[in-house]
Amino acid sequence: MLTKKELFNRLKEYMYELLKENDLEEESIYIVAKGLTPEEAIGITVRKDYPILTGEEVMLSAEFDGAIGQAFTSAPCEYKGNIKELLESDLLENEHNRSLFIAALNAVAMRLGKADKTIHCRNDGPEKCAQSMKDYINTHYDVEKIVLIGFQPSILASLVESYTVRVLDLNPLNINQVKCGCIVEDGNDAYPDILEWADLILCTGSTICNGSIVDYLNIKKEVLFFGTTLSGAAPCLGVKRLCFTEEMN
Repeated sequence: MLTKKELFNRLKEYMYELLKENDLEEESIYIVAKGLTPEEAIGITVRKDYPILTGEEVMLSAEFDGAIGQAFTSAPCEYKGNIKELLESDLLENEHNRSLFIAALNAVAMRLGKADKTIHCRNDGPEKCAQSMKDYINTHYDVEKIVLIGFQPSILASLVESYTVRVLDLNPLNINQVKCGCIVEDGNDAYPDILEWADLILCTGSTICNGSIVDYLNIKKEVLFFGTTLSGAAPCLGVKRLCFTEEMN
Protein backbone atom coordinates (compact mmCIF):
# COMPACT_ATOMS: atom_id res chain seq x y z
CA MET A 1 0.00 0.00 0.00
CA LEU A 2 1.20 3.50 -0.83
CA THR A 3 2.18 5.51 2.25
CA LYS A 4 1.13 9.10 2.74
CA LYS A 5 4.73 10.22 2.36
CA GLU A 6 5.03 8.34 -0.93
CA LEU A 7 1.71 9.80 -2.08
CA PHE A 8 2.71 13.41 -1.55
CA ASN A 9 6.16 12.84 -3.03
CA ARG A 10 4.55 11.33 -6.11
CA LEU A 11 2.26 14.34 -6.49
CA LYS A 12 5.20 16.73 -6.19
CA GLU A 13 7.07 14.80 -8.86
CA TYR A 14 3.99 14.88 -11.08
CA MET A 15 3.66 18.66 -10.70
CA TYR A 16 7.35 19.11 -11.46
CA GLU A 17 7.09 16.97 -14.61
CA LEU A 18 4.02 18.90 -15.80
CA LEU A 19 5.96 22.13 -15.53
CA LYS A 20 9.05 20.66 -17.16
CA GLU A 21 7.09 19.20 -20.09
CA ASN A 22 5.56 22.60 -20.76
CA ASP A 23 8.84 24.52 -20.49
CA LEU A 24 7.73 26.38 -17.40
CA GLU A 25 10.21 27.42 -14.75
CA GLU A 26 9.10 26.73 -11.18
CA GLU A 27 10.06 30.21 -10.04
CA SER A 28 7.79 31.90 -12.59
CA ILE A 29 4.60 30.03 -11.78
CA TYR A 30 2.71 32.48 -9.60
CA ILE A 31 -0.17 31.11 -7.54
CA VAL A 32 -2.85 33.09 -5.73
CA ALA A 33 -5.04 31.15 -3.31
CA LYS A 34 -7.77 32.04 -0.82
CA GLY A 35 -10.64 30.49 1.08
CA LEU A 36 -14.12 31.10 -0.32
CA THR A 37 -17.28 31.92 1.57
CA PRO A 38 -19.95 29.20 1.40
CA GLU A 39 -21.97 31.26 -1.08
CA GLU A 40 -18.92 31.84 -3.28
CA ALA A 41 -18.15 28.13 -3.17
CA ILE A 42 -21.53 26.45 -3.77
CA GLY A 43 -24.06 29.28 -4.05
CA ILE A 44 -27.59 28.99 -2.65
CA THR A 45 -28.48 25.33 -2.21
CA VAL A 46 -31.70 23.54 -1.35
CA ARG A 47 -30.04 21.43 1.34
CA LYS A 48 -28.39 23.22 4.23
CA ASP A 49 -26.41 20.31 5.68
CA TYR A 50 -23.39 20.36 3.36
CA PRO A 51 -20.17 20.39 5.43
CA ILE A 52 -19.14 23.69 3.87
CA LEU A 53 -22.37 25.31 5.10
CA THR A 54 -22.01 23.96 8.62
CA GLY A 55 -18.47 25.25 8.98
CA GLU A 56 -16.77 21.86 8.88
CA GLU A 57 -14.99 22.52 5.58
CA VAL A 58 -13.82 25.46 3.51
CA MET A 59 -13.32 25.65 -0.22
CA LEU A 60 -9.81 26.80 -1.10
CA SER A 61 -9.48 28.33 -4.55
CA ALA A 62 -6.18 28.75 -6.38
CA GLU A 63 -5.58 30.62 -9.62
CA PHE A 64 -2.80 30.20 -12.16
CA ASP A 65 -2.76 32.14 -15.42
CA GLY A 66 -6.55 32.44 -15.46
CA ALA A 67 -7.22 28.80 -14.57
CA ILE A 68 -8.89 28.00 -11.25
CA GLY A 69 -8.41 24.91 -9.13
CA GLN A 70 -10.42 24.26 -5.99
CA ALA A 71 -10.07 21.90 -3.04
CA PHE A 72 -12.19 21.19 0.02
CA THR A 73 -10.18 21.42 3.21
CA SER A 74 -10.48 21.86 6.96
CA ALA A 75 -7.28 23.92 6.90
CA PRO A 76 -7.84 26.99 4.72
CA CYS A 77 -5.21 29.69 4.23
CA GLU A 78 -4.20 32.42 1.85
CA TYR A 79 -1.14 32.36 -0.36
CA LYS A 80 0.56 34.53 -2.95
CA GLY A 81 3.82 33.21 -4.31
CA ASN A 82 5.48 30.91 -6.81
CA ILE A 83 5.00 27.20 -7.19
CA LYS A 84 8.61 26.49 -6.24
CA GLU A 85 7.82 27.28 -2.60
CA LEU A 86 4.93 24.80 -2.60
CA LEU A 87 7.04 22.12 -4.27
CA GLU A 88 9.61 22.52 -1.50
CA SER A 89 7.09 22.68 1.35
CA ASP A 90 6.26 19.94 3.84
CA LEU A 91 3.06 18.25 2.71
CA LEU A 92 3.18 15.32 5.09
CA GLU A 93 2.92 17.18 8.38
CA ASN A 94 1.52 20.58 7.39
CA GLU A 95 -2.15 20.44 6.39
CA HIS A 96 -2.17 24.08 5.25
CA ASN A 97 0.61 23.33 2.78
CA ARG A 98 -1.26 20.25 1.58
CA SER A 99 -4.48 22.10 0.83
CA LEU A 100 -2.59 24.86 -0.96
CA PHE A 101 -0.64 22.36 -3.02
CA ILE A 102 -3.73 20.36 -4.04
CA ALA A 103 -5.63 23.48 -5.10
CA ALA A 104 -2.55 24.74 -6.98
CA LEU A 105 -2.08 21.37 -8.69
CA ASN A 106 -5.69 21.49 -9.85
CA ALA A 107 -5.22 24.99 -11.28
CA VAL A 108 -1.95 24.16 -13.04
CA ALA A 109 -3.31 20.87 -14.42
CA MET A 110 -6.40 22.67 -15.68
CA ARG A 111 -4.32 25.35 -17.39
CA LEU A 112 -2.10 22.74 -19.04
CA GLY A 113 -5.00 20.60 -20.27
CA LYS A 114 -4.38 17.72 -17.85
CA ALA A 115 -7.54 18.18 -15.76
CA ASP A 116 -11.13 19.30 -16.18
CA LYS A 117 -14.03 20.24 -13.91
CA THR A 118 -11.82 21.89 -11.31
CA ILE A 119 -14.57 24.26 -10.09
CA HIS A 120 -17.26 22.97 -7.76
CA CYS A 121 -20.90 23.07 -8.83
CA ARG A 122 -23.16 25.71 -7.29
CA ASN A 123 -26.83 26.33 -6.45
CA ASP A 124 -28.83 23.30 -7.71
CA GLY A 125 -25.66 21.67 -9.05
CA PRO A 126 -25.09 19.34 -6.07
CA GLU A 127 -28.61 17.93 -6.40
CA LYS A 128 -28.15 17.37 -10.14
CA CYS A 129 -24.76 15.78 -9.45
CA ALA A 130 -26.30 13.34 -6.98
CA GLN A 131 -28.89 12.22 -9.52
CA SER A 132 -26.25 11.90 -12.24
CA MET A 133 -24.09 9.87 -9.86
CA LYS A 134 -26.89 7.42 -9.17
CA ASP A 135 -27.79 7.20 -12.87
CA TYR A 136 -24.15 6.46 -13.72
CA ILE A 137 -23.96 3.66 -11.15
CA ASN A 138 -27.30 2.22 -12.30
CA THR A 139 -26.01 2.15 -15.88
CA HIS A 140 -22.51 0.81 -15.30
CA TYR A 141 -22.72 -1.41 -12.20
CA ASP A 142 -24.87 -4.28 -10.98
CA VAL A 143 -24.51 -3.73 -7.24
CA GLU A 144 -26.64 -3.71 -4.12
CA LYS A 145 -24.33 -2.51 -1.32
CA ILE A 146 -22.49 0.79 -1.59
CA VAL A 147 -20.18 2.47 0.90
CA LEU A 148 -19.96 6.26 0.74
CA ILE A 149 -16.66 7.57 2.08
CA GLY A 150 -17.20 11.11 3.32
CA PHE A 151 -20.58 12.52 4.27
CA GLN A 152 -22.04 14.20 1.19
CA PRO A 153 -25.74 14.74 1.90
CA SER A 154 -27.23 15.00 -1.58
CA ILE A 155 -25.33 11.96 -2.87
CA LEU A 156 -26.25 9.95 0.23
CA ALA A 157 -29.93 10.92 -0.05
CA SER A 158 -29.96 9.86 -3.69
CA LEU A 159 -28.18 6.54 -3.12
CA VAL A 160 -30.40 5.33 -0.27
CA GLU A 161 -33.38 5.42 -2.63
CA SER A 162 -31.95 2.52 -4.64
CA TYR A 163 -29.20 0.82 -2.63
CA THR A 164 -28.21 -0.44 0.79
CA VAL A 165 -25.74 2.20 1.89
CA ARG A 166 -23.20 2.64 4.64
CA VAL A 167 -21.49 6.00 5.12
CA LEU A 168 -18.09 6.56 6.75
CA ASP A 169 -16.63 9.84 7.92
CA LEU A 170 -13.70 11.04 10.04
CA ASN A 171 -15.43 14.13 11.44
CA PRO A 172 -16.38 13.48 15.11
CA LEU A 173 -19.40 15.77 14.69
CA ASN A 174 -20.86 13.40 12.10
CA ILE A 175 -19.88 10.02 13.55
CA ASN A 176 -22.82 8.15 15.13
CA GLN A 177 -25.28 10.69 13.77
CA VAL A 178 -28.21 9.52 11.64
CA LYS A 179 -28.07 11.02 8.15
CA CYS A 180 -30.68 10.12 5.55
CA GLY A 181 -31.58 7.06 7.61
CA CYS A 182 -27.97 5.87 7.88
CA ILE A 183 -25.77 5.93 10.96
CA VAL A 184 -22.49 7.62 10.06
CA GLU A 185 -19.69 5.24 11.02
CA ASP A 186 -16.16 6.03 12.13
CA GLY A 187 -13.99 5.90 9.02
CA ASN A 188 -11.12 4.29 10.89
CA ASP A 189 -13.02 1.73 12.96
CA ALA A 190 -15.34 0.56 10.17
CA TYR A 191 -12.70 0.45 7.45
CA PRO A 192 -11.75 -3.27 7.69
CA ASP A 193 -15.39 -4.35 7.69
CA ILE A 194 -16.49 -2.32 4.67
CA LEU A 195 -13.73 -3.84 2.57
CA GLU A 196 -15.54 -7.15 2.94
CA TRP A 197 -19.10 -5.80 2.90
CA ALA A 198 -19.17 -3.39 -0.03
CA ASP A 199 -20.01 -4.19 -3.64
CA LEU A 200 -18.82 -0.70 -4.61
CA ILE A 201 -17.04 2.13 -2.78
CA LEU A 202 -17.80 5.73 -3.63
CA CYS A 203 -15.07 7.91 -2.15
CA THR A 204 -14.78 11.68 -1.93
CA GLY A 205 -11.69 13.05 -3.63
CA SER A 206 -11.23 15.32 -0.63
CA THR A 207 -9.50 12.38 1.05
CA ILE A 208 -6.40 13.45 -0.82
CA CYS A 209 -6.11 16.54 1.39
CA ASN A 210 -5.56 14.52 4.55
CA GLY A 211 -3.85 11.60 2.84
CA SER A 212 -6.51 9.06 3.81
CA ILE A 213 -7.01 8.39 0.10
CA VAL A 214 -4.15 5.86 0.37
CA ASP A 215 -6.58 3.49 2.12
CA TYR A 216 -8.66 3.32 -1.07
CA LEU A 217 -5.94 3.00 -3.69
CA ASN A 218 -5.15 -0.39 -5.21
CA ILE A 219 -7.61 -2.34 -3.09
CA LYS A 220 -9.61 -5.35 -4.25
CA LYS A 221 -12.94 -3.53 -4.24
CA GLU A 222 -14.08 -1.27 -7.07
CA VAL A 223 -13.63 2.36 -6.03
CA LEU A 224 -15.08 5.43 -7.72
CA PHE A 225 -13.76 8.79 -6.58
CA PHE A 226 -15.84 11.91 -6.98
CA GLY A 227 -15.53 15.68 -6.84
CA THR A 228 -13.31 18.53 -7.95
CA THR A 229 -10.62 18.23 -5.27
CA LEU A 230 -9.04 15.19 -6.94
CA SER A 231 -9.16 16.65 -10.47
CA GLY A 232 -5.43 17.34 -10.81
CA ALA A 233 -4.18 14.23 -9.03
CA ALA A 234 -6.51 11.64 -10.58
CA PRO A 235 -4.44 11.15 -13.77
CA CYS A 236 -1.27 10.83 -11.70
CA LEU A 237 -2.82 8.18 -9.45
CA GLY A 238 -4.63 6.36 -12.25
CA VAL A 239 -7.99 6.34 -10.48
CA LYS A 240 -11.56 6.56 -11.76
CA ARG A 241 -13.01 9.98 -10.98
CA LEU A 242 -16.59 11.08 -11.47
CA CYS A 243 -17.59 14.73 -11.60
CA PHE A 244 -20.78 15.98 -13.22
CA THR A 245 -20.38 19.70 -12.59
CA GLU A 246 -21.20 22.06 -15.44
CA GLU A 247 -19.05 24.82 -13.95
CA MET A 248 -16.30 26.01 -16.27
CA ASN A 249 -13.09 27.97 -15.80
